Amino acid sequence: MQQVPRAAFHTLGCKLNFSETSAIARQVEENGFLKVDFGEAADVYVINTCSVTGNADRECKLIINRALAKNPDAFIIVTGCYAQLKPTAIARIPGVDLVLGAREKFSVQDFLADLKKKEQAVVMACEIGDVNYFRSAYSLNDRTRAFLKVQDGCDYSCSFCTIPLARGGSRSDTVNHVIHEISQLAAKGIHEIVLTGVNLGDFGKPSPADKHEENFTGLVKAIDQLDIKIRIRISSIEPNLLNKEIIDMVSVSDKFMPHFHIPLQSGSDRMLKLMKRRYLRKKYADHISYIKSVMPHCCIGADVIVGFPGETEEDFSETYDFINSLDISYLHVFTYSERDHTPAALMADAVPHGMRKERNRRLRILSEKKLQAFYRSQEYSFQEVLFETCDKNGFISGYTGNYIRVTTTADSALEGTLQQLMLQERDEAGHFVFNAGVAALPA
Repeated sequence: MQQVPRAAFHTLGCKLNFSETSAIARQVEENGFLKVDFGEAADVYVINTCSVTGNADRECKLIINRALAKNPDAFIIVTGCYAQLKPTAIARIPGVDLVLGAREKFSVQDFLADLKKKEQAVVMACEIGDVNYFRSAYSLNDRTRAFLKVQDGCDYSCSFCTIPLARGGSRSDTVNHVIHEISQLAAKGIHEIVLTGVNLGDFGKPSPADKHEENFTGLVKAIDQLDIKIRIRISSIEPNLLNKEIIDMVSVSDKFMPHFHIPLQSGSDRMLKLMKRRYLRKKYADHISYIKSVMPHCCIGADVIVGFPGETEEDFSETYDFINSLDISYLHVFTYSERDHTPAALMADAVPHGMRKERNRRLRILSEKKLQAFYRSQEYSFQEVLFETCDKNGFISGYTGNYIRVTTTADSALEGTLQQLMLQERDEAGHFVFNAGVAALPA
């Protein structure tokens, strides 16, 4: 009896990458492969890479070596953003058999007829300008939450970013197809969907060559009118693409969660101009103020980059003080790393790495203070929590609509359920916990 070939998948990077890996895995399974955990022996390993951080090469090599340790004869496929940017470099890594670029990654199943190891890796990566269509994808998280890709690529030219080089120009799904996908996922029992994209607020272009036929505001409106019970989250939206109409719709919606993630990158107007961002700090502050005026309980996250070329101590202090003045809930802090083929990599006045690390530390401390202040503001409020699956340590966690993590003792009856409870007890780290037998009521 012929053994069923086994395939394993590993994702580096963002939720968008996770949604695409899931789509690729489903295609491979439809072609007769058994999907197994990446830690198991498999006949083929597919590694979906990221290009955002400067250690993409090291991460890629580590993951490849992990796969080969499980099966030295395994067929190794590397795809994703880093594969599009540095296909030749990846092809030289020992053990790699196939490198697929941004367009070719959705054709993995076409290369699985012959899984014999290659003496030299085959590279299939087109010019990024040829990536001119949208491919939908979604990933499921413990069958309770789905990450739905609705937009890809970016037309912006931020001086630090390689994403336009790795993913191409902005292009999107259609409103009608997104509505169809949401309906199908809800029918599968999914309780929450996170809308994802590279530049989500730029939704509406069928291809990079087209003008906007639709827009993100219209997508939010169409989703909100759906006659199904579902929680929707907006993963991240640029400040210049967020408007009061979207905020107002979220504030009264029974579907969209009171949670925004709005990239800031710097609180210094001088640095924002060097980064070629499309807003200044006043617009950002105005958005935060307005969101909190209509949704005081809203959770707001922000991305920040420290150590960008030319960032002085005065610039950093301006950023720190600006963030400290904002009613936001948490930060994702990134230490700037030089990326090939970006204008920032050629800028003078590089910040010493030790100083970058120290500024990152200071902002992470500020982030924790912001988070704890937000948690305190939500104490004794009743919230609906979506619980996921029990973990191996004997606990189960879930998130409120405004993105507060709640943990309790593992109880399989809670898995995939919505529970109404009061946010009351917190552990030593300041995170919310509750007694499942006392506080929870069915949603």
